[in-house]
Amino acid sequence: MHLHVKLICLLVLAGASLTACSAGDSNDDQFVYSGFTGSNLTLDGAAVIARTGLLELTNGTLRQKAHAVHPVPFRLRGGSSSSSSSTVTRSFSASFVFAILCPDVDACGHGIVFFVAPANHSFSGAFPSQYIGLFNSSSNGDAANHLLGVELDTDQNNEFRDIDGNHVGVDINSLTSINSTSAGYYYDDNNGNSGDHGFRNLTLASHGKAMQVWVDYNGTTKQINVAMAPLKMTKPSRPLLSSTYDLSTVFIADEPYMVGFSSATGSFNSRHYVLGWSFAMDGPAPAIDIDKLSKLPRFAPKHKPKMVEIIPTLATATFIVALGIVSVLLIWRRMRYAELREDWEVEFGPHRLSYKDLFHATDGFKSMNLVGVGGFGRVYKGVLPSSKLEIAVKRVSHDSKQGMKEFIAEVLSIGRLQHRNLVQLLGYCRRKGELLLVYEYMTNGSLDKHLYSEGDKRVTCGRRPIMQIPQDDQHVLVDWVLEHWHNGSIIETVDTKLQGNYNVDEVYLVLKLGLLCSHPVSNARPNIRQVMKYLNGDMAMPELVPTHHSFHTLALMQNQGFDSYVMSYPSSMASMSTMSNNLSAQR
Repeated sequence: MHLHVKLICLLVLAGASLTACSAGDSNDDQFVYSGFTGSNLTLDGAAVIARTGLLELTNGTLRQKAHAVHPVPFRLRGGSSSSSSSTVTRSFSASFVFAILCPDVDACGHGIVFFVAPANHSFSGAFPSQYIGLFNSSSNGDAANHLLGVELDTDQNNEFRDIDGNHVGVDINSLTSINSTSAGYYYDDNNGNSGDHGFRNLTLASHGKAMQVWVDYNGTTKQINVAMAPLKMTKPSRPLLSSTYDLSTVFIADEPYMVGFSSATGSFNSRHYVLGWSFAMDGPAPAIDIDKLSKLPRFAPKHKPKMVEIIPTLATATFIVALGIVSVLLIWRRMRYAELREDWEVEFGPHRLSYKDLFHATDGFKSMNLVGVGGFGRVYKGVLPSSKLEIAVKRVSHDSKQGMKEFIAEVLSIGRLQHRNLVQLLGYCRRKGELLLVYEYMTNGSLDKHLYSEGDKRVTCGRRPIMQIPQDDQHVLVDWVLEHWHNGSIIETVDTKLQGNYNVDEVYLVLKLGLLCSHPVSNARPNIRQVMKYLNGDMAMPELVPTHHSFHTLALMQNQGFDSYVMSYPSSMASMSTMSNNLSAQR
């Protein structure tokens, strides 16, 4: 009887052991995941373990960030190795299989970063944009990060001096890489040799195709090597990227370090996956069992089956196929330059430009003509074919709920203004889900650079329209200023870099006028003639009518059909507090 009990216990223990091994094998100095089913990774943001065993970092939703970390930290300076000390960083190696799925490789998210960071490092304040979930505008480049990253970047960002939108880079405390190169690999010949002639390009956002990456650090030579290759190909003998950097100047002695992945989508639809992962100290990373890896999901409609032959003669079939090809080519050519037009746009007349002209002016919106990226889209430099005029084309995603007719009318009314400090708006174009605004090209940098650079000049608050706060939330600038006005502390919204060198009365005037011009109720906003009289002192500016709600809430209420006349009065606003609370919950 006792023997039977012992056998049953051994079988249960063996089964539990096999279950654990299927997710990942590990000891104090190494681990390997040939799939992530049953693994206990530390996840945050959008990261999840799919039922198929894939580590899904992002799921295609915009402005997402995600992190996945091995639960056991490592000691990189000092540790179990007899030859290591607290002053020398130990050698380590990592290998992982990844995939990035995008419907459009020219408009992909911001990629994946494999990172090594202090175990107590927090990513809560990191931005889900070009900072790939690692940093924000303040922490990027801070030596206190003590972080190493290997980025697989699918978006070119001039802020970080990216070489292109398909590169691999080595990052130290910053997304401005110390070394980077276009994605690819050096394949070996029959004798095991490789050279420049053996280089093959790879596309990081290659739909449905996974790739493998190897990261090695030699604590003796201080060499960081990065290699990559298509799945099921052996590790190339020549690395794609090699840099000499003493990580003992980066990592903290005798501190535990975590290893993991970070990813972000920003303003573009993309999905990021890790299929397998291994890591080891003082030796090569364990091999990943490629045959156990899960299959990638489909990220595009299935191809329709080929047309079966339904007519008796080959000649007729050939004619139909040829006719179909011609039709498809004609439709494709027409759809390529298709625009969205409605009857009410006739009143805007010559301000409407053709998408075809803008497409050719920017060479098909190629990344080489990209001059800037913002929260609402990208800006491309171009030359109009007919007039040879240099232009800047901003591609803005739009939603029909925002009132496109009113928006275009307002933008074009600004375009009619002639002022030396205003970039001339030449026109617009609408196509599918985007609005294209065409400006005269200026060579002196962007407005964003002049407003928020580190220089001395600052158009009163010195803050961006949407502010990121440490709690990983966002504040609207107008509502922030309005809140201070309600509290009688509006002077606290003035840019601290002005150091008190300003006229208090002028600051009050500009801030209150800004609130008036930003009011969501159109009847409460002054026209441009009144604005000029207020600024010149020819007319006294009216006092703001107090409200019980932020401007953002008022805008939501107006979109839901509340009468603007009723919304203008605080007594009426108080009676609708319950309704506004419901609207605020939608934010």
